[in-house]
Amino acid sequence: MDPEEAADSQLMYSIDRPVYDEAFLRTQLLHRKENSTTLRQRLANHCRCSTEKAKAAVLTFLPILTWLPSYPVKQYLLSDVVSGLSTGVVQLPQGLAYAMLAAVPPVYGLYSSFYPVLLYTFFGTSRHISIGTFAVVSLMIGGVAVREAPDSMFILPANGSNMSDVVDVAARDAKRVQVAVVLTTLVGIIQFVFGLLRFGFVAIYLTEPLVRGFTTAAAVHVVVSQLKYLLGVKTPRFSGPLSVIFSVSAVVSDITSTNVTTLILGLVCLVFLYVIKDLNERFKKKLPIPIPGEIIVVIVSTGVSYGLLLSEDYSVGVVGKIPTGLLPPSLPDFSLLPSLVTDSFAIAIVGFSMGVSLAKIFALKHGYTVDGNQELIALGLCNFISSFFQTFAITCSMSRSLVQESTGGKTQIAGLLSSLVVLLVVVAIGFVFQPLPQTALAAIIMVNLLGMFKQFRDIPALWRTSKIELAIWLVAFVASVLLGLDYGLLVAVAFAIITVIYRTQSPKSAVLGHVSGTGLYCDVDEYEEAAEYEGIKIFHSNSSIYFANSDLYVNTLKEKTGVNPEDLQAVRKARRKLKEKYEEQGVTHEVLSHNNVAEEQRNGQLEDRHSESDLEEAVFIEPLCTVHSIILDWTSASFIDSVGAKAIKQVMKEYAAVDVKVVIAGCNRTLLSELDALQFFTGIVTPETVFPTVHDAVLRCQHSNSNSQVYILK
Repeated sequence: MDPEEAADSQLMYSIDRPVYDEAFLRTQLLHRKENSTTLRQRLANHCRCSTEKAKAAVLTFLPILTWLPSYPVKQYLLSDVVSGLSTGVVQLPQGLAYAMLAAVPPVYGLYSSFYPVLLYTFFGTSRHISIGTFAVVSLMIGGVAVREAPDSMFILPANGSNMSDVVDVAARDAKRVQVAVVLTTLVGIIQFVFGLLRFGFVAIYLTEPLVRGFTTAAAVHVVVSQLKYLLGVKTPRFSGPLSVIFSVSAVVSDITSTNVTTLILGLVCLVFLYVIKDLNERFKKKLPIPIPGEIIVVIVSTGVSYGLLLSEDYSVGVVGKIPTGLLPPSLPDFSLLPSLVTDSFAIAIVGFSMGVSLAKIFALKHGYTVDGNQELIALGLCNFISSFFQTFAITCSMSRSLVQESTGGKTQIAGLLSSLVVLLVVVAIGFVFQPLPQTALAAIIMVNLLGMFKQFRDIPALWRTSKIELAIWLVAFVASVLLGLDYGLLVAVAFAIITVIYRTQSPKSAVLGHVSGTGLYCDVDEYEEAAEYEGIKIFHSNSSIYFANSDLYVNTLKEKTGVNPEDLQAVRKARRKLKEKYEEQGVTHEVLSHNNVAEEQRNGQLEDRHSESDLEEAVFIEPLCTVHSIILDWTSASFIDSVGAKAIKQVMKEYAAVDVKVVIAGCNRTLLSELDALQFFTGIVTPETVFPTVHDAVLRCQHSNSNSQVYILK
């Protein structure tokens, strides 16, 4: 295709219209619709009940009713059964392991792997995430439980002077369970209320770099907390700021008492699980289901522990008593609530953000949508209702969700079946796992965190792409490691918000020029084709204008355009003094005698004086500045506050005082409504100074200047 044919085939954009300003648009072109409905009518319409509204509300609250009646049994059931059994096999050892992180007996991890998963089947909107225990949330709960019920509260009096203090483990664990249950109740209430108030958007404040830095720090906390189980040493559990440092110090100082049998067994489990995980990753396309390495480790290590009497003969720590059956529902001890409010907010937001982010990833991959607000409601109900059955807070697990999806899970039926696998263990064969070594559970936890430690690869990638996001990642990681997960999350969110303020306070600004033959305006410093119009400066800043950056906006405007009203006023004052001096000299000339004039003519002085006067007169009528118009390009501005509006109005007055006209272009209708509400259009600022496009503003400024070429010195 030759160039002429290519040009003919292009879509052409041609328009012939008058130059528009805001005054013309308001009076001639755009007319607001009249809203005849009153507030009372709108409230009545919103609150009016109908069959359709009731049905929609029920279907929204119980998503299972939207897909279960049309569930394709032949196509989906087998896949869901295989996926559910596979996920349940993984969920069982993880429930036991993460209970250790939550500082409660292992059986409560099984309870938390049953009730919430069952409930999510009815209320959740994601088909692929696996609800249940999760390392980060479990560790946050454990930190609170240890803080509220430390070992020092349960020291039994020693019978002899040489005997060391003994901890009443049963009383301590019972108290920690109470703390975890009350905390879970409060987390559920917060998530449920946030869901009803449509607060699903709160997750946007947890940006991906923040979440990844935070979860990496959580992985460090988890690994450090498991070192004592892997080594078989007896050290206290720390919580709060610098708990990681205290925990590592305690383990290192007591490392000489390492139980060699425990360490060997733990290392064997670690290596085995790592190899199985690597094989599953390498051959995931060839394997029908992943190799269940965790359940193999649980069964084999339990058998070895039972057969060799590792607990009795080698002092290897084991899970201990696992009661058979489910506990009856009971009310949490609400007297503990006041001291848990801050922690519950942190856990509620982290749990929701982890769940909804993973749910959206799977929804995008498989072509369906998830409702963030309904996810909040679902998680809230799962936590709140389950807490009456002695569970601790849950969210979705990345490793289990990947198992559920990769093994062919199609719907929430897979999650339902995985919960039934856990139920079978709880009611029938839980006692079998009593000899399970704690070091094996520690190995399971550590290997499951490998994915989180791979997030360190984000650092070089973010260094190349975004230094600010790298700073968010590092602050979230360092703060969470050193200050604890609760304070660390708070610091990370605050820092992320500060970076947003920093970006709006330091926006990219430019002077624009016209690209010939187009309606485009681009940065003159960046593009060769962009050329400025004579006497016109077009200032662009990619930010809104509000209290935090209004001064910076005005200063940058003066710097970029090279037109400073204060300097021009100084020049004007200097000219005025020069004119006054000239006028005094002119009066003196009028009283000169004819003889003096003749004498000066003969000497050639009068000619020089007249030439000097002509030059001074030329200076008087010369404009103060070669720039007669400044156009503020507001196409990027989304809002303005009263401080910003006052700053812009003031700078327009300053420029008007030195004969430089300032107009606004590209202002959206919402921003114009805000300007109206702020009473911006008063005095010298009128709707005639606002234009819908930059080109409209340029044409008007050119036309206005061509009609007023006389410059008057005020």
